[in-house]
Amino acid sequence: MPTHPEDAEILSKFQEERTRNEAFNLLLKKYQQKIYWHVRRMVIDHDDADDIVQDVFVKIWKSLGGFRNDAQLYTWMYRIATNECITFLNKKKQKNNVSLDDMNYDLADTLAASTYFDGDKAQYKLQQALLTLPEKQRLVFNMKYYDDMKYEEISDVLGTSVGALKASFHLAVKKIEAFLLSKD
Repeated sequence: MPTHPEDAEILSKFQEERTRNEAFNLLLKKYQQKIYWHVRRMVIDHDDADDIVQDVFVKIWKSLGGFRNDAQLYTWMYRIATNECITFLNKKKQKNNVSLDDMNYDLADTLAASTYFDGDKAQYKLQQALLTLPEKQRLVFNMKYYDDMKYEEISDVLGTSVGALKASFHLAVKKIEAFLLSKD
């Protein structure tokens, strides 16, 4: 498996007009799949996730020239992706005039009907459990469990203290356990 170029090299190439497209292609190769799955776990639907990821990378393209290395590149991109997910879910709630609980049922139905979901029964039950969580707990759980991010990195993305994130993750795990035990 080829190693991906370091972020500093990508950023350096992006600053030069003649290598900007090459740099962006390197960025896509390195991060597109990670960003896609981060978004997909939040919005569930493949087509919605594709649309959001496209929007995320358009924003990254437009903003990358002004990126100030005061954060890690991928936490900066995750913040953009997370904000796009939250905006999308809020618009969907308003458009459909539904409560968050009703929307989570809709997302669960989407998951059940998805031809793109190829997980086993246990993975499906975990996804159902995740949909019962409040948005922030779901985000924290996804970043910690699936993306293997450190609390400090999640803190950079969400702008929340490490202590609050640990509490959110702990609560999420307890709720998931309770859901899974009640469904046996």
